[in-house]
Amino acid sequence: MSRRRTLGTKKKIALLVSAATVAGGGAFVMASTSNAAPTPKSASESTVCLGLATALGNNQKFIADQRANPDAQSEARIANREAVVAEIKRKQEASGCAVGESAQDSQTAQPAQPAQPAQPSDPAASAQPSDPAASAQPEQPAESAPAGNTGGGAAASGQQVCNGSTVTLSGEGGAPAASSNQFPAGTKLKVTNLDNNKSTTVEVTSVSGSCALLNNAAFEQVREPGKFLIRRALIEKVG
Repeated sequence: MSRRRTLGTKKKIALLVSAATVAGGGAFVMASTSNAAPTPKSASESTVCLGLATALGNNQKFIADQRANPDAQSEARIANREAVVAEIKRKQEASGCAVGESAQDSQTAQPAQPAQPAQPSDPAASAQPSDPAASAQPEQPAESAPAGNTGGGAAASGQQVCNGSTVTLSGEGGAPAASSNQFPAGTKLKVTNLDNNKSTTVEVTSVSGSCALLNNAAFEQVREPGKFLIRRALIEKVG
């Protein structure tokens, strides 16, 4: 009888040890799961991530274009944009976005507008602008307006351009300014965020991969808190 009781006690101890081992393993798995880093968001999941990805893509495209067609100032421009790329990647990490994800053009988020070719038999058709909004609103004489003017209409109105384009930031510092792939340096653009009716009038100072890319100071004047992309933007050429 005593032997049976002794064996029974040993079995109980073995069972208790096994149970403790299993419980400890489960706790380890749970701890490992709870400590796992959250999955970074993609541009399709977050407006913030989309804006940063667009800014990154625009700067990477600018660098690629400079390397493909270099001039005397290309190395300096590339060095400046590489610093901007590094800053955007830091913002992606801080915002929980996929670091290094880029969108090649800010206009890719918008549906493509069907082309409307002119009729060869109509001589007047070739003189019509391809942008319907531009034809409805002819360019006004240039008016002087201070850079960085905000308030949704305080600056002079002009010809609407780049219809359907979104606007994001380049990551560059300095006084309020813009870069563009369509307008030369010295052109004045008025950018209005239609979601909050804030606007800024800035001068184009460099080339980028989109119609209007605002630097940090200009973007701060028209942005919505926490957003890095203006989906509903009105872009006007005022000088």
